Amino acid sequence: MQTPNLPTIRALRPAWNKGRIVGQKRPLKPKHVWAIRVRLELAENHRDLALFNMAIDSKLRGCDLVKMKVVDVMSTGQIKERASVLQSKTQNPVRFEISDGTQASMAKWMQDTLMIGSEYLWPGRFHERLHISTRQYARIVRDWVTSIGLEASAYGTHSMRRTKVTQIYKKTGNLRAVQLLLGHTKMDSTVRYLGVELEDALAISEAIEI
Repeated sequence: MQTPNLPTIRALRPAWNKGRIVGQKRPLKPKHVWAIRVRLELAENHRDLALFNMAIDSKLRGCDLVKMKVVDVMSTGQIKERASVLQSKTQNPVRFEISDGTQASMAKWMQDTLMIGSEYLWPGRFHERLHISTRQYARIVRDWVTSIGLEASAYGTHSMRRTKVTQIYKKTGNLRAVQLLLGHTKMDSTVRYLGVELEDALAISEAIEI
């Protein structure tokens, strides 16, 4: 006698992305950048201010940002005006500028007692962890955006990477420059990363009257 196949019963669980904003994270607007900077300056949080400024200037992925070393940004006791970091994803170096404000915040952070003898720019709090983790960095970014009233689910570590290049593209329209700054090997990757195709098409359409 054969036993009939019974339907599989599964526990009803909410979808993992219920209530979350998935997909590309939004870049910060200039007003957001300055709001976060002011809060960090008033709190005299030297590490977070240096980390925030470096994240904006370097446009690095979180995994590369947290692994930055003192020698990457400092030479002969001075903060460099430009630096180069080897990307872990592509194994290609990417160069970036270190603005005056970032240099100043980095110089102040380098004087902190936590930086004495540290090889890494963002040392971990435990002996077995040489630098902060990408998960810790993500929590720090979440604290930044929520501190100025933004929705945490709409922003992430890639928001920091996209912030400056988004403004560069808006002001210049130079995709090649953005590609070089992000360290992308293919232009298609840059186009998808910025999501510029639809915006460009709409801008062109709005300029045409018939």
